Amino acid sequence: MDTAPFRPMRRRVQQMDTISAEAILRTATSGVLSLIGDGGYPYGVPMSYVYHDGHIYFHSAIEGHKVDAIRSNSCASFTVIGRDEVLPQLYTSNFASVICFGHIHIVSDEAERREALRLLGQRYNPGDEAGLAREMAHGAGRTLVLRLDIQHLSGKEGIEAVRQRAHANDC
Repeated sequence: MDTAPFRPMRRRVQQMDTISAEAILRTATSGVLSLIGDGGYPYGVPMSYVYHDGHIYFHSAIEGHKVDAIRSNSCASFTVIGRDEVLPQLYTSNFASVICFGHIHIVSDEAERREALRLLGQRYNPGDEAGLAREMAHGAGRTLVLRLDIQHLSGKEGIEAVRQRAHANDC
């Protein structure tokens, strides 16, 4: 992952290591894909996904605003919130989030496309191989697979989590 064009995190004490950030990507179930939409306006769309081998895969309809935006400009970011516990008495929240930056592409290789659909199916309906086979036979031809090639990944957690961990290490 190249970090050259990306800003360093301002509050470095809250920055997660890559292993922790990837753990959130593996366990969260949705996030917001942000693209450059019509007229140069940001376009953010909630998406389910699967993280695999350093890439994020999505499924999509074959046409629409999202697909038009990707075809126009491949730059994208994807934000996942892994934890968000409001701490009212402290006027803050105990959060953990990840932002991935990179380029998004429509997968054209049929083997990769089918593997991504299989991974998505197993993620959201584990253990139902027969159902997945039926779904892929029925809808795979009408489904695009998108792959976000991550160039930069950044994870951040709330200061309360950092303080709790520091306190636990002091004991």
